[in-house]
Parts: sequence; C-alpha cells; structure tokens
Amino acid sequence: MSNELGRELGWDEEIENDGPDFVLLPAGDYDFEVVNFERSRHNGSEKLPPCNKAIVHIRIEGKEGVSIIRHQLFLHTITEGMLCAFFVGIGQRQRGERITMNFNQVVGSKGRCKVGIRKYEGKDYNEVKKFYEPTNQPTFKPGTF
Repeated sequence: MSNELGRELGWDEEIENDGPDFVLLPAGDYDFEVVNFERSRHNGSEKLPPCNKAIVHIRIEGKEGVSIIRHQLFLHTITEGMLCAFFVGIGQRQRGERITMNFNQVVGSKGRCKVGIRKYEGKDYNEVKKFYEPTNQPTFKPGTF
C-alpha cells in the first residue's frame, strides 16, 4: 500500500490540510491513472451475495481540475466481465485471455474510461461507466520478433 492513505492522527494533534476541492467532471471520455486501491468486503445485497471487493482510486485530470473517483470492483463470478474489462483497460490483460488478478500491481496503471454522473443522496458524483481497451498495445504476431 502506498502512503497516500496517510496516517492515524492523535486526539490532540494539530491539523491544517483542508484537502482538495471537490471537482465534478462533465460526462465524457478521460485518461486516468490508478493512484491507490483498498481491499474490502461487500456484505451482500439483493443483486450480489457477500464477496471480496477492491476499491480502486482513479485520478482524472480535466479542464475543471483533478478528480479522484472511487470505483468498486466486486470479486464474484456475477461481475467477472467488469473485472476483465478493468484489467484489459489498464493493459494487464488481453481480451479473451485467462489471467490471475494481481491487484498489487494496479497502482500506477493508466488507461482511458467513460465517466458519467450519478445522483446519490441528492448530490451529483462522478462514476466510471466503462473502461476502454488500449489502442496502442503492441499486437503479438507468431513468428515475428
């Protein structure tokens, strides 16, 4: 884990960092970088039983400023297609390829995604709608070096 998670504060410690301003990006396509991830647990819902989940922190720089989107990836067969799309989007998997997910190597990965806006408790937030397959990946051709 990186130090971006910070450290615990004592009860009587001084504070001063207001944190970044919240930036809502317009819906659209953006380049991104994974800057952190957390291991977590989904407690279950109507649509998905309890399972592990990864929360990836995706940094996007738009004209309006920098936004960090927290994107949840549920480790379950029901959502396997979304997991595959994420790993293709960051260049760690080719479409149709069988891989072992390696979340320890996602921080620093870059890609392109479609960002949308969702309303939650009366406020607008950005969300990742889709991860795009990289277009500049070298294509392996048998018999060539």
